[in-house]
Amino acid sequence: MKKMLVVLFTVSTFYSCNTIKTTNTMNLKKLHTEAKAIQTQVLFEPTEAKVISLQIAKGEQLKEHVSKSPALLVCISGKATYSDENGTKEELVQGNFVFIEANVKHKVEAYQESNFLLIK
Repeated sequence: MKKMLVVLFTVSTFYSCNTIKTTNTMNLKKLHTEAKAIQTQVLFEPTEAKVISLQIAKGEQLKEHVSKSPALLVCISGKATYSDENGTKEELVQGNFVFIEANVKHKVEAYQESNFLLIK
């Protein structure tokens, strides 16, 4: 629950700071390197302003598809792989996130029951 609140707090600060744009998987813990009690870092500025909870069962996949807008996929729990038509293949475990470019065909395969926040 505490980790979920940290993610939601980060999402709520999107419009007040600069944005990090990434094409590789990153981990939330690695964003906060200062010795401060409270830190924020904008990850992504959504265009549709949606935060979607996504769960994929063990051994299942979110089939290959294209999103019209860019998105940020944050792994909350489980283990999965994100891959796209550009050759990107990233392991997603708790705290990892990946930037999904608009109009790029991609899919997510779950090796364990996995929960994500999709921000777009």
